[in-house]
Amino acid sequence: MKNHEYYMGRALELARQGWGATPPNPMVGAVIVENGKIVAEGFHATDGGPHAEKAALAELGRKAKPGATMYVTLEPCSTEGRTGACTDSIKAAEITRVVVGATDPNPAHAGRGLSVLRETGIEVVTGVLEHECTDLNLIYNHWAANGTPLLAAKSAITLDGKIATRTGESKWITGEAARADVMRWRRLFPAIAVGAGTVMKDNPKLTARIAGQDEWSPVRFVFDGLLRSVSDKVLPDVFTDTFRERTIVVTTPRGGIGYVRKLRDLGVQVWELPSPTQRVNIADFRKKCVEERISGVYFEGGAHLVSELLSLRELDYMFVYRAPVLLADDKAKSAYMGLRGEKLEQAVRLTDVHHAHLGDDQLMRGRVVYPPKLQIDEAVFSLG
Repeated sequence: MKNHEYYMGRALELARQGWGATPPNPMVGAVIVENGKIVAEGFHATDGGPHAEKAALAELGRKAKPGATMYVTLEPCSTEGRTGACTDSIKAAEITRVVVGATDPNPAHAGRGLSVLRETGIEVVTGVLEHECTDLNLIYNHWAANGTPLLAAKSAITLDGKIATRTGESKWITGEAARADVMRWRRLFPAIAVGAGTVMKDNPKLTARIAGQDEWSPVRFVFDGLLRSVSDKVLPDVFTDTFRERTIVVTTPRGGIGYVRKLRDLGVQVWELPSPTQRVNIADFRKKCVEERISGVYFEGGAHLVSELLSLRELDYMFVYRAPVLLADDKAKSAYMGLRGEKLEQAVRLTDVHHAHLGDDQLMRGRVVYPPKLQIDEAVFSLG
């Protein structure tokens, strides 16, 4: 007889079919098993659409047989919301047992759905493939628990932590498999962000280009406190391409009303956030993302912007791709800068770390944990 992990594994496969389409809601998969056989399946396909449990029950199209089990990757919701409580639908279908992967991280809901089911006599089993089910929704988990977007940064580095040679050459440090994986994460996050320097130097598309799928554009943030990226006669593609209405330039009052007008005439959005300096206030940026229901932002550079996020303790998650390349050149460009940790206990660390091999390259990703006090090198950038 197949075990709980087998059926939950199938539920996870279903959940991943909603990859990138559900924010700010989670990806969820569900299967219904009768007499050891899967008889119905469902997944949460889009924000505002039917939940996975209801999709599976709709496919079943009848009351469950005695002894039927539902496997679901995330605790069923117990509040009405936009689609009604899934716990009510499960009870009405006469499901006998519910096996859950991860509990809802929202403090107001965590465990409530499980209690509701148990109170009506339904057997509840928890923690099946919990690690995998939790990791699936790293963006939603942060959003639900903290009420703010997950700010994540991606870097592609050499063995000695460099992102470019002393002349600026950086294509390509990592191989094709790692670059394809970046596209997969781009498709997951509702927004991508870069600094003005990266846009001006590399002219990146900032879209997800995955084999067999149409090119897809998330919200594309360009951080440019002085609107330097608008001053050239030849504008970056993100301001002129077919996805330009998905581009948002985040700037300060020092950017200049003429450049702001130029961007808006092109169809590009502008967020002008108050700041006493030429640097965008990241705390205000987070608040604006909350207002716009943008639950996660994937920062792809440059090094200065990512380092500033670290120095401000604003970076929540890191994706670090490491290639078997060694420059051993102190003039090469470092991925991170601006901190002065004199002791290891002052270092920034990652927790809940995941590893992946991608061809010859490696990916290390995890949540950022800051020491009690960060020592900042004021010569690298001003925080004033």
